[in-house]
Amino acid sequence: MLILFPVPIGADDINISLPSHNLQLLNSCHTFIVEELRSARRFLKHAGYIHPIDDTTFFTLNEHTTPEEITHHLDAAERGEDIGLLSEAGLPCIADPGALVTRLAQSKNIPILPLVGPSSLMLALMASGLNGQQFAFHGYLPVDRQQRNSAIRSLEQSALRNGQTQIFIEAPYRNNQMLQSLAETCHNDTMICVACDITLPTQTIRTLTAAQWRHQRQHIDLHKRNTVFLIGR
Repeated sequence: MLILFPVPIGADDINISLPSHNLQLLNSCHTFIVEELRSARRFLKHAGYIHPIDDTTFFTLNEHTTPEEITHHLDAAERGEDIGLLSEAGLPCIADPGALVTRLAQSKNIPILPLVGPSSLMLALMASGLNGQQFAFHGYLPVDRQQRNSAIRSLEQSALRNGQTQIFIEAPYRNNQMLQSLAETCHNDTMICVACDITLPTQTIRTLTAAQWRHQRQHIDLHKRNTVFLIGR
């Protein structure tokens, strides 16, 4: 079986984010597919993994991994063993490269067990006050300012025309520039939600109009804080 293990997105206490059942299931796995080895080993130790880390098998799966490189990642599952897929943070396969190996598991008829856990995208949407019936996630917008502003205008049109909430993220060191672009590019009454440090003591989730953000953005510093942006009406 391939077990999809969510990973906390920032909570100091692991029990805030993950059910105890998840942590118990970790101990059924001696093989893990991970995005980054160091953080995966740190998570397992923090979660109380009972097996020696040095005796545990790890395979890497990140944005640079090709389908050819994962050919043997699921060999243990084909032998009837449990394999864990660990997200770097949040839910596996959601804004995460894990879909490559779950697609392979589907093709091999390997059972897949998705577990409950945190998702910054869904938590932000829940708290935003924006439409949770229709929404779309776009990943990262262009870095170039003109291209970014053009993308924002396109997303805003979708949000206003269809009532569909638009969700996207930015590299933490460019968050302040993103908020500035949103405030300056969007129509006055377009709603913008900024959700940062979700599940941390410093969590801030605020939904204001673009006009309000033009005056308020200088009062919030998003630099190097994990942030989700949402546009809606």
